Amino acid sequence: MGQDLSGLGVKELQNLENQLEMSLRCIRTKKDQLMVDEIQELNRKGSLIQQDNMELYRKVNLIRQENVELYKKLYEKEAAGEVNRDSTAPYNFAVVDNANTPIHLELNTPPQENDVEQPSPPKLGLQLNP
Repeated sequence: MGQDLSGLGVKELQNLENQLEMSLRCIRTKKDQLMVDEIQELNRKGSLIQQDNMELYRKVNLIRQENVELYKKLYEKEAAGEVNRDSTAPYNFAVVDNANTPIHLELNTPPQENDVEQPSPPKLGLQLNP
């Protein structure tokens, strides 16, 4: 810390100064190398993230294209009158263009232990009847 330097001569102080400068150079070189390594690692991780992002973007575009094709098929069938709006099959639905149609919702009571097992609720999604 420089407190015990009063007994040293000029040559000894100069020698000590040279040793300190060499130690500082080694420390700075090590610090610089660590920073370069860290920057390279961060660049590598950034590149991997960018590749993942591009892959996800590609998948989203594929799904978007599939959705467009499904909607086209649905509207072609609807225009040709092939969509069965009066189906009695459970859990079917049809896309209706009338936005003014009232929606009626009702709650069902949970089944009792002695009741017959109810069918599972329908899964959400678009189902086209071929």
